Amino acid sequence: MSPRKKNSRKTIPGSVFQRGNKWAYSFYGSPDPLTGEKPKISKSGFGSDEEAWAAMLEARAEVAAETYVKPSKRTVKDFFDAWLPYVKNTAEAATAANYAAYAKAYVLPWIGKRPMQEITPPVIAALYDKLLTEGKRKNDTNWAMYQLWRVALTAKREVRPRELAEAVGVHITAARRAIRRYEVGRVPDEPTPGLSAKTVKSVHIMLGPAMATAKVWKYISVNPMFGVKPPRVPRGAHNTWTADQVSRFLELASAERLYGLWVLVASTGMRRSELCGLTLSALDLDAASVRMTTTRVVAGGKVSDSGGKSERSRRQIALDQYTVSVLRNHLAQVEDERRAWGRSYQDHGLVFCWEDGRPIYPDTITEQFNRLVDLAGLPRIRLHDVRHSYATIALRAKVHPKIVSTRLGHATVAFTLDQYSADVPDLDQEAAESIGGLFLPAPPDKSA
Repeated sequence: MSPRKKNSRKTIPGSVFQRGNKWAYSFYGSPDPLTGEKPKISKSGFGSDEEAWAAMLEARAEVAAETYVKPSKRTVKDFFDAWLPYVKNTAEAATAANYAAYAKAYVLPWIGKRPMQEITPPVIAALYDKLLTEGKRKNDTNWAMYQLWRVALTAKREVRPRELAEAVGVHITAARRAIRRYEVGRVPDEPTPGLSAKTVKSVHIMLGPAMATAKVWKYISVNPMFGVKPPRVPRGAHNTWTADQVSRFLELASAERLYGLWVLVASTGMRRSELCGLTLSALDLDAASVRMTTTRVVAGGKVSDSGGKSERSRRQIALDQYTVSVLRNHLAQVEDERRAWGRSYQDHGLVFCWEDGRPIYPDTITEQFNRLVDLAGLPRIRLHDVRHSYATIALRAKVHPKIVSTRLGHATVAFTLDQYSADVPDLDQEAAESIGGLFLPAPPDKSA
């Protein structure tokens, strides 16, 4: 080693020393902003003093740039044990619950024991592949109940809800609802071992902020999500009703206590969470408008209130006069129920609630919808598909896509058009004919 290099090293804080037959470095980092203490940073295992000096210079540069991450064996589980409580305190309740569910069901069982600093883009990509092929680690209780119910049916034996609940390990209410579904032909598909692309994409969405925070918290030096894409979610036409089918549904539902809810979802495309969270103060029937500011969602089996999916979802839209009339009648009925219950009425300020004011569990709304669909003999669609039906009916009626997008609370018009392009393919042909007709000659008469 040249004397000049030795002298230049004297000006660099830190030391390089031999430990056994290997070399190591040691220096003090920047003061901790809270305690003021300078952490000691060291690493060994280098083959020569030159290698150790080069590594120390690189580490010092990272400390100066505030990108240094101390080598650590902290695991993925260690990180999520710290991050999930942080998310619970900083994010919407539904978001926090979903993130916790995805992490515990789909991430920690596979890579929870691995050190965070071993998680690279190929590891994330391999995780997605594993989830797509064999990611289901929970028993499908719906399928298990259906199998037991089918065996009993074949044996011409009545199966009771309590029997199903105890056999599968679910609440008796869930078993009772399952039997009602099976009796009307709503049976589950046989489960597959892999998760859907949509579920894996949800895991990807959760891992984005998780790994970004891990980098900020100095668990990792490089975000492993960079360069990793989620699986492609196949997109086809939505399962929707025609305008006539929506009318048939509303005709049957007109005798229901919650007729106002069914009219509102059909005439606005509101989400279930928005209907369940709709407050009396958000309705202005004199101005024929409704504001979506609060939602009630189910996450992890628990109901929580939130401010909506996004800023655009918190919106105000106009109501047609028939919907206004139906809602006036509904509110009058709610007021009559309030007086009848007197001091026992549980006032939550909700538009749609039970007779005594208690909030309606969101899944109960879905069950009532399914019951009405079966009674009406209509094609079976999900409650959320009424929202899609609203969008496609509006677009076919030549309502401007910007208006449709705003009323649905979508982030952009482009998202709306992309979402429903497969549902209204004839609109593209109509547009071509309309534009071409402005300046192109009429096509030749083939019969001539």
